[in-house]
Amino acid sequence: MTKPDVLLYEKEAWSSGFLRLAGIDEAGRGPLAGPVVAAAVIFDPEYIQTELDATFGTLTDSKAMSETRREAYFELLTSSRFSTVGVGIVDVEEIDRINILKATHKAMASAAAEINPQFALVDGLPVKGLPCESRSIVKGDALSISISAASIVAKVTRDRIMIKLDAQYPEYGFAAHKGYGTRRHLDALKQFGATPIHRQSFRPVAELNQMNLL
Repeated sequence: MTKPDVLLYEKEAWSSGFLRLAGIDEAGRGPLAGPVVAAAVIFDPEYIQTELDATFGTLTDSKAMSETRREAYFELLTSSRFSTVGVGIVDVEEIDRINILKATHKAMASAAAEINPQFALVDGLPVKGLPCESRSIVKGDALSISISAASIVAKVTRDRIMIKLDAQYPEYGFAAHKGYGTRRHLDALKQFGATPIHRQSFRPVAELNQMNLL
């Protein structure tokens, strides 16, 4: 199977004059607890074209990579002078207030605003409210190296937040499942109830609260 050209969308944008091109992705839309995190990453065009195979040959969708490899790429992306990184975080109170879709878009806009891109490639469906023009790409985290990089930064950032929250709420196992609705997490919710970092508007938490009221 032919490997896709993960610079295809970048080259199209660069040829249109958008040299400050950001890839944008999020982590944490589905969990029952914790914030939603988005990241935006701008590569120096010459650098990423030169180093694509040697340095970023195994960079892809963060969910398809091991934790060790994600961490290594995270350190590279956030320390290199050839990549610029922005991060946006929206907490559970805001998620419950405006809904998870709007919260995700807000996190993406915040991440992009930190690094001021001319144009953005965004994973998934179109996003409203970005500070620049954008193009949405379904499964973009595996098709665009810039979006792949953003997916790494977003996931590692959020995972580290959840690991810290695990120390605060050890009964729930956040370090292991990162807030997703695993059996262990659901059992802990039933036994101990919801914490302040649980999303009260998400069904299992809302249903638990309703049962407690009854």
